Amino acid sequence: MNQRLDKLTSWLIEEHIDAAFITSTENVFYLTGFHCEPHERLLGLFVFQNEEPILICPKMEEVKVRDAGWNYRTIAYTDNDHPWEMIHHAISQYDITISILAVEKEHLNVGRYEVLREMFLETGFVSAEEKLHSLRLLKDDKELKALREAAAMADEAIEIGVASIKEGRSELEILSIVETEIKKKGINKFSFNTMVLTGENTAAPHGIPGLNKVEKGNFVLFDLGVVIDGYCSDISRTVAFGSVTGAQKDIYYSVLKAQIAALEACKPGVRIGELDQISRTIISEAGYGEYFTHRLGHGLGIGVHEFPSIIDSNNLPLEPGMCFTIEPGIYKPSVGGVRIEDDVFITKDGVEILTKYPKELIIL
Repeated sequence: MNQRLDKLTSWLIEEHIDAAFITSTENVFYLTGFHCEPHERLLGLFVFQNEEPILICPKMEEVKVRDAGWNYRTIAYTDNDHPWEMIHHAISQYDITISILAVEKEHLNVGRYEVLREMFLETGFVSAEEKLHSLRLLKDDKELKALREAAAMADEAIEIGVASIKEGRSELEILSIVETEIKKKGINKFSFNTMVLTGENTAAPHGIPGLNKVEKGNFVLFDLGVVIDGYCSDISRTVAFGSVTGAQKDIYYSVLKAQIAALEACKPGVRIGELDQISRTIISEAGYGEYFTHRLGHGLGIGVHEFPSIIDSNNLPLEPGMCFTIEPGIYKPSVGGVRIEDDVFITKDGVEILTKYPKELIIL
């Protein structure tokens, strides 16, 4: 059994939990190496204390299961099959009683929960999320390699985007150029919907790209990421077109100062919440506290938003192997918004900044 499954199995034994049923694409991938977007179909992984694990997936994905190196039991079902009946039959062949079952409570939907309740009438349910968060928290060398490659490709995407900015060109036109050119490099999946925002649209942290056209005096904000070998990158950069006002420049350099200060504080032992407090204090002292409306960052790995949350109330200390974003922002209506975001990896000595595109204010 692989080391990740071994750790989950050891947890089941230590906590006297009879089995775990994992259903999220991300955690199934983490534990098995098999990635699947099942849509409405059932995807799941049963892990037991002393029995062989069982992977459940649509029949159409069975070849990918083998290609992923999964050598344990698999239930592959067609659309005409009844996967829950197949699962019940498979588990009934094991000499076990499931009195306590760990599930992803934040992911498992009500319909599937009710099926499990019927299948295991006397079973109590506990959360598996906290354990899975802790398992995925510290990245190994293989994961770091994928994260570095994804970050490098994100840098290239920003470079392409900045080069494609022209007066009168719309957000969606620039976005299309970025994604087309990155796909030519072999990328087939982005971490999330690419964002290219300009003008007043930059003042919306999660603005929607549209037909807004670049004009002189505008900020242009990019937020994008790619997926390589199952691992995500996430970068934001903001540039100016034509000229900037004093107010725009003040916002930009306030964000930059806050971001650099947080990066410099990254080292083992520092409380995660301190990073958010450092950036937020700088932005507040500059007079823009009310316009910094989100947390400082989030964990990064298989998921583009995963544990830990980089927020002031998080008392978890930084440890070597953690990977997350640092992305302060100021979003002021009528002036515009600025966000500067890097992906970082905590080392035993400090921090490795994975995304490397320049951050000094660029005026095109």
